[in-house]
Amino acid sequence: MAFVQSTVERLDRPSTYYDKSNKRNREEVQHREDPLKDATTLYVGNLSFYTTEEQIHELFSKCGEIKRLVMGLDRFAKTPCGFCFVEYYTHEDALDCMKYVGGTKLDERIVRTDLDPGFKEGRQYGRGKSGGQVRDEYREDYDAGRGGYGRSLQSASEMGAEYD
Repeated sequence: MAFVQSTVERLDRPSTYYDKSNKRNREEVQHREDPLKDATTLYVGNLSFYTTEEQIHELFSKCGEIKRLVMGLDRFAKTPCGFCFVEYYTHEDALDCMKYVGGTKLDERIVRTDLDPGFKEGRQYGRGKSGGQVRDEYREDYDAGRGGYGRSLQSASEMGAEYD
């Protein structure tokens, strides 16, 4: 009997961030047990900077009882920077959330959800040079939900205003 590969993507696949961060240890990772097998935490991305914890809780609690919600913050300003972690009590609730909430709109933005191996202190802060998300530093388009133009364009326009 021939092996037939499914054309449907797995919902519990590792996030792209998780894959990139473990690229160096690929052989070691292959021998370890899958950390996402029983994961109850979701990484939620592409949120508006103005989305509140209450809005996130209301939407994500439709799939199960939420154990903890951690907002992603700008490392320096301590303001929301477009992501959060939602922890459920069961793996099934997390999978249901990925299935039913991932890809829907919240504050006019399409929400992205990925299983996460678990929240650790310090991960709630943005990893960009300016304290926020890395992708927001290099964005060249205007996005009102994410603070306007990217940080590099904002700082360049501020530098130009100083010399006027």
